[in-house]
Amino acid sequence: MYVAGVAALANGVGKLPTLGFNTWNVYQCDYDADILIAQGRAMVDTGLVEAGYDTLMLDDCYSLRQRDANGRIVADPKKFPHGMRNFTDSLRSLGLRPGIYGDAGYQTCAGYPGSYGHEDQDLETWEEWGFHYLKYDNCYIPFDSVTQENVYGRYRRMADAIEARAFSKPSSSSPPFQFALCEWGWQSPWIWAGRLGQSWRIGGDIRPWWSALASIINQASFIATASNFYGRNDLDMLEVGNTNQGTPPGNLTFDEAKSHFTAWALLKSPLLIGSDLTAASRQTLEILGNRDILKISQDPVVGESIAPFRWGRSVPDYTWDPVHPAAYWTGNSSYGVVFMVLNTLDTPQDMFFNLTESWAIRAGRVYSVYDMWSHTDNGTVMRNISVTLPPHGVSALLLRDAGPEPAGIQPYCAGYWQCSYPNGTYYSN
Repeated sequence: MYVAGVAALANGVGKLPTLGFNTWNVYQCDYDADILIAQGRAMVDTGLVEAGYDTLMLDDCYSLRQRDANGRIVADPKKFPHGMRNFTDSLRSLGLRPGIYGDAGYQTCAGYPGSYGHEDQDLETWEEWGFHYLKYDNCYIPFDSVTQENVYGRYRRMADAIEARAFSKPSSSSPPFQFALCEWGWQSPWIWAGRLGQSWRIGGDIRPWWSALASIINQASFIATASNFYGRNDLDMLEVGNTNQGTPPGNLTFDEAKSHFTAWALLKSPLLIGSDLTAASRQTLEILGNRDILKISQDPVVGESIAPFRWGRSVPDYTWDPVHPAAYWTGNSSYGVVFMVLNTLDTPQDMFFNLTESWAIRAGRVYSVYDMWSHTDNGTVMRNISVTLPPHGVSALLLRDAGPEPAGIQPYCAGYWQCSYPNGTYYSN
């Protein structure tokens, strides 16, 4: 069912999922330094930096179309009239870590200089500009006869450059680049990318409507266990806040946006905001700033993602279904046992599960229930939970052990069909 991740590259960076902002969904190529500094200020003013969103990712289109005479990437002087170092210093003054974009091919996806054959040189340039976090794309790749490498080998070129550059510097200097691979899940990066970097895209570009989100959740359900400290599945940028805006404009309902954010956060994906924070609605900020959900994403003790334990009432388990992905998810955290319940249907649903369907639950115990969206303590439960959810809605619950079940509860086991008396007689008989 699940794919286990390879041992992560624990080189001191990227232990936890990145929280921040990425330029692409909002602006694509239409931005400049002033526009992005305004987004950074909005991150501060809305409390998102305080909530942990500490990165601003500069995506494609920041440079001139051609390298200079020495082969170096040149920042677009119209977009960055005071220079790239001034831009990154401005972000740092706001408490933000600057991130930048590159490509493993001849050109970036928008037709700007790619890094194939320039890996060491480009790393040096980006570091001089003040960047230490790299998103690395996969467009305009050379012919097979040129590289005689597959995707792994082409990405290994940049990973080796990052490692070599880190080892060439004194230990007291800046840490290695954090490396986010974006090869769109072509060759199962959840199996190998942890050898090279700290995150890896699992599929194509996200879109701001429910069908796209459901498809991503479906894919993630089969590889959830690949995520852990220092390496994780990247489900792509957040579309929260892009209803009736963005490129392309979205149509997510409030409940769909909550489900989107909940799944991305509890699956330990990087959380990179892709909407205009200078015009963010109260509902957008309510979702992005949910400290209870973010606490699970940024758990310093437990790095694993949640994973499905049941797909649905009428759908067999382990079914590939991009329209109706897994509905029942669980995982551990240092704060309690996490449950996520998704209504993947277009109508309201009563959702029910047995607590011991979760591997993290102790049988024969009572649990207190904390709702991570209403931010309320909702009493205690034994054995079963029922929730009613709107179309494409979500429930995110945190359960904490509250002691043993009262004596005499029957059936004697939540999963009674395998329970036995001491004499070997099955209780179910």
